[in-house]
Amino acid sequence: MAAPTCLKCGKQAGQPPGPKNVTGEGEIMRKVNVLEFVSLDGVIQAPGGPEEDTSGGFAYGGWIIPHSDADSSTAIRKEMNMPFDLLLGRKTFDIWAKFWPQHNDIWPAVNTATKYVASNTITSHEWQPSVFLSGDIAEKLSKIKQQEGPDLHVYGSANLVQTLLKHDLVDAFWLKIFPITLGSGKRLFADGTIPAAFKVTESTVTSNSVIIVNYQRVPKQTGFWELGLMPKS
Repeated sequence: MAAPTCLKCGKQAGQPPGPKNVTGEGEIMRKVNVLEFVSLDGVIQAPGGPEEDTSGGFAYGGWIIPHSDADSSTAIRKEMNMPFDLLLGRKTFDIWAKFWPQHNDIWPAVNTATKYVASNTITSHEWQPSVFLSGDIAEKLSKIKQQEGPDLHVYGSANLVQTLLKHDLVDAFWLKIFPITLGSGKRLFADGTIPAAFKVTESTVTSNSVIIVNYQRVPKQTGFWELGLMPKS
């Protein structure tokens, strides 16, 4: 039987705490980083395989495969080896729970990381450690971000990402932008966004024309007019 999971920090009993992110005021903050494979027209659905997510009749699963190369593999491996916990939507959790426990040799950290799952339908799962969040996801996540622990990495989870954007809970986008258009499928900014500013912290272009770029949220106290992005009203 798996060790009990603490509902406050999401860690199993006996599991060491993750690294701290401490601001200048001494406040612990966990950042939410959204990691996505995205087409030029914003599609993020089923990048890894034809059967990954066929909902809505999506027929182009596996669209990143022809563009894989050593550069993109290096970038992905770097992110996989960082300290992290996961923040996932229910559908992405379901997909990953069937795959990653059987492939621990590829990515051991994904199995030991705490999985925070936004779901109103499931409350427990054998893939541990997992913490299920129902009801007001934004409010609960805001509290989790104030707790001690590693950053929260979001993969896929198209519906959850819309909630994060609506409530200004995204601290960074780590994107792999592929040189194709798909025309249909779940999109990164499907429901639009709020006004927000970001800065590039890392970028490269692979030999197969994939743009790997990290955008970090500009501090919210910085006015848009200070960045030259919006005139004062």
